[in-house]
Amino acid sequence: MLYRSLGKTGLRVSEIGFGCASYWGMRVFDEATAIQLVHAAIDHGVTFFDTGASYSGGNAEPRLGKALAGVNNKHELVIATKAGSYTDDQGKWREDFSSLGVRRTVEASLTRLGLDAIPLLHLHGPEITNITDDLLDTLTRLREEGKVLHLSVNSFDANVIEHVMTLPPLFGAMMIDYNILRPEREPIVAKLAALNFGIMAGMALGGGLYRSDRFRIRGIQDAWYIVRAWKNYRSDIRRGRNLHFLAKEQRLTAPEIALAWVLRKPEIGCAVPGTTRMSHLLANLKVSGETLDDDLLQRISKAQLNFS
Repeated sequence: MLYRSLGKTGLRVSEIGFGCASYWGMRVFDEATAIQLVHAAIDHGVTFFDTGASYSGGNAEPRLGKALAGVNNKHELVIATKAGSYTDDQGKWREDFSSLGVRRTVEASLTRLGLDAIPLLHLHGPEITNITDDLLDTLTRLREEGKVLHLSVNSFDANVIEHVMTLPPLFGAMMIDYNILRPEREPIVAKLAALNFGIMAGMALGGGLYRSDRFRIRGIQDAWYIVRAWKNYRSDIRRGRNLHFLAKEQRLTAPEIALAWVLRKPEIGCAVPGTTRMSHLLANLKVSGETLDDDLLQRISKAQLNFS
């Protein structure tokens, strides 16, 4: 496993992380298997794990906490979680960027994760109006109290990302939606890198929507991901049709190519895919250090020109 810097945070992390969210965190997915995946990732050199208080109906954070409880070196890992959203007692997603709400979320996350401090805290999908002076003061205080070590923003909104770049240097990192289906994010990647922000690529595999076999269902989680893609990412499905040729490559599979495409950018500190299968995890991890040849990169670029 290769390691990269997360910009001005000073954190050094595995270039491939593990997303502890979505179906991985749901109660219907076997918890022992979910924990086994985390332990296998750690054994193979993964040091970055990303989760959130609102993920998987509120079950993702406590599940990751259970996995970390059996890890001797958990304080050497970079665990990222999120404030601004949470799941309430009825299992409903809620948003709260108030100072009190963010503080409550952070303190609850510390308990659920079994940590003394959160290595990296993201504001989760804020609007520009949510990022008030009062909120920034609360985040500063949480850091001064040692409850949070580094601050980030997780946003897929270009306007919000641009706004964060203009703020005083409280935030040292950003998680954005950068993948083979979102090449238009590259100017933002360049701007963030120029300001020495640590950059994490969320949705790093683009949901696998470029695969010609993407509708093959081998388990209930496959059906769940397909339904989610059809509901939320129809434009990505259309874009993915232009990249079906990746499935015909011999040296790497289509998902491996997609992950290597993200990591070809040295500005990306960490790509963060999630998975519910050991075979997928191991395939993802073997991409570390892989390169794509110029011919394949040119064919990908040509196909991306046809994205609608």
